[in-house]
Amino acid sequence: MELKQLKRQFLEHLEIEKGRSLKTINNYGRYLDRFFDFAKITQPNQITDDLLRKYRIWLNRQEGITDGTLHKRTQNYYLIALRAFLKYLAKREIETLPPERVELAKTEERDLDLISYDELKRLMEAPEGDGVNDLRDKAILELFFSTGLRVSELASLSRDIDLSKDELSIRGKGSKIRVVFFSDRAKDAIKKYLDKRVDIDDALFVNLSPTKNEKDKDLRLTTRSIERIVKKYAIKAGISKKVTPHVIRHSFATDLLRNGADIRSVQMLLGHSNISTTQVYTHLTDKHLKEVHKKFHNKNRQ
Repeated sequence: MELKQLKRQFLEHLEIEKGRSLKTINNYGRYLDRFFDFAKITQPNQITDDLLRKYRIWLNRQEGITDGTLHKRTQNYYLIALRAFLKYLAKREIETLPPERVELAKTEERDLDLISYDELKRLMEAPEGDGVNDLRDKAILELFFSTGLRVSELASLSRDIDLSKDELSIRGKGSKIRVVFFSDRAKDAIKKYLDKRVDIDDALFVNLSPTKNEKDKDLRLTTRSIERIVKKYAIKAGISKKVTPHVIRHSFATDLLRNGADIRSVQMLLGHSNISTTQVYTHLTDKHLKEVHKKFHNKNRQ
């Protein structure tokens, strides 16, 4: 069977058996196409160690979107897609290069964008007034920090949210279900916002000032609109750093860890399928642990 047909079956496998999003599937398809365009091969047994080595050299020399060559992290996206494809072929006992031969490029330790506790407090207090737009935006910010939701997850929420409970089931990446929890502040903010709404749209967060052309369309806020709302209040709060919904998600995770939560619990609350994704936050709490050690360790010997 030729690679072109196997690739199509692999992408169908990701969609049906693995439940991956269409965006992920399209990305994998694009990454694999780049490998096939480079390799000029048609059969899986033509994927060899030597071909992989040449491909890695070629990737490393490609120009990036900005100045310079393709970033190591971006190169790894291509290699991860190829490795997943080879793993799929191996599972079907199709002769090809073993997936464990695809080693990822070493990358620099990732720096997370973070805001201080004081900046976070100012951000949360930035929406003022009791107008429905202000109340909506307050609810968005409080819900982000209470739950650690991704922007796409928050945008997908329905209006019929049960505020008599402290928890909510959310469908995250890969259609996986997890439970997130409301703080009292978040519940109060959502209730005040919903009490003020007069429309009948099913979405929890909607465009409350639609233009003439938008009135007949779905009023649900897009992820881009929510990102703009967060940015607006970060500027209003006098925060010079770039603040996005994901930055608030970072703040949610680090706040839990710094207050004693274990990393497995944080992994579940964030909806990370792999704990290595969550472990990036432990580097941020290392500084906090150092401060704790200096403050409390061995005081009797001084």
